[in-house]
Amino acid sequence: MKVLRKFLIGVLMMTALFLVACGEEESIANKTKPIVFADEGWDSIRFHNEVAGIIIEEGFGYETEQTTGSDVALWKGLEQGDIDVHMEGWTENLKEIYTQAIDSGNVVELSVNFDDNYQGLYVPTYVIEGDAERGIEPVAPDLKYITDLANYADVFVDPDDTSKGRIVGATPGWAINEIFEEAIIEYGLDEFYNYMSPGSESAINASLVSAYDAGDPWLGYNYEPNWIMGIYDMTPLLEKDPEGVIAEVASQDITIVANVDLQDEAPEVVEFLKKYETTSQIASDALTYIQEENADAYEAAVNFLQENEDLWTEWVSDDIAEKVKASIQ
Repeated sequence: MKVLRKFLIGVLMMTALFLVACGEEESIANKTKPIVFADEGWDSIRFHNEVAGIIIEEGFGYETEQTTGSDVALWKGLEQGDIDVHMEGWTENLKEIYTQAIDSGNVVELSVNFDDNYQGLYVPTYVIEGDAERGIEPVAPDLKYITDLANYADVFVDPDDTSKGRIVGATPGWAINEIFEEAIIEYGLDEFYNYMSPGSESAINASLVSAYDAGDPWLGYNYEPNWIMGIYDMTPLLEKDPEGVIAEVASQDITIVANVDLQDEAPEVVEFLKKYETTSQIASDALTYIQEENADAYEAAVNFLQENEDLWTEWVSDDIAEKVKASIQ
């Protein structure tokens, strides 16, 4: 009996060691699988991807990647598990897609990254108020609401079709672009304006910078957080109806979401992302840093981590924070 008992104890111990080893192997295997972030092409999401990526790689030991694509493609990938994390879920821009993803059970909302954002149609403030220092007279002093634009098509002339004005729209592939295209038609502004969608965010900003530096009128889509809103004095056009198409998307919760499987594959990363909360101003400052210092998103993320330890160290344990701090010195 004693021999049998020793044999059974030995078997149990070997089984326990085997299970521990399997668990360690599985953990190692999980850490060799990169955590994939969605990159929908705008600057602020790339900044947040880099901040989270540095913490996850240096603090938790996982590899990370970013996948670029359109709204629809990336959210489909998020549902299917090809994408693990989305750092900027614009809940109203993508209301149908967002709701479907959450309701499917395949995507979980982890945190509100920031909620003090704004997007809409903007004009340089000098268009309305003038700029005495630059010798610019106001050319649309009564312009306040989007519907007022019907009276100012001759101010924002389309150089390719002088019979109408031009509205510089959002980038094709962004859900907000379709929303604005439909809104322009709903307001009857398509009678007075051509809606032009530039091929990239940089093209939108280049159009604005060119007009602003020349003191010319400009009308188009933009959003905050954005470096250009921090550098140039811009005024958003309002919507009279608080339930109007553009009013509904003007300000919204920008969330962090993940594929549901990440909770099992990297639970400590999920816990970190649940605590990740910033502001629109933080992103705007980072994007201004990129512009003024000729930096990239990674460099802006490192600068943020170095300058804001009191904030991000609240998202992780002390030992993880020390690993991250050591990596960016």
